[in-house]
Amino acid sequence: MTDNDKLSNEKDASICDVLKSDTSEIIKKLESQTPLIFQNYSNLYSQYLHMWDDLFGTCYISEKEFFDKLNIDPIVLKQIKKNSESIKKSSLEIIDMNSKFWDEYFKMRISAVKSYDSFLHSMMESYAKMISQFNQPSNKNKK
Repeated sequence: MTDNDKLSNEKDASICDVLKSDTSEIIKKLESQTPLIFQNYSNLYSQYLHMWDDLFGTCYISEKEFFDKLNIDPIVLKQIKKNSESIKKSSLEIIDMNSKFWDEYFKMRISAVKSYDSFLHSMMESYAKMISQFNQPSNKNKK
């Protein structure tokens, strides 16, 4: 029996009970899909990176014989290696910086959501107090 079935059988069910139950069910469904979505994205991204690695591997095999026949001066090869290492170093640093950025970004967003959640709880408490005052008989009616 689902929460909705239970609620429909109860005389005391309120609109808040119904909305809370339905909202919770939707959120739980979304939450259950999160690991699958991230795993699929991870698989896609890994395949994308693997494709680029294969592409450069294929280029290496295709071009190696051609470049080997050119008899490039070792000084030029040394400079090409130096340039390549510089690009590689910069790329690895950028990857590390991006990883740190996204880590801090998500920590900040989580903190913001927690702060907003706390704010909403405070506002709902004030709202509940205000609503309860409307439900109490006023002093004017007692006189």
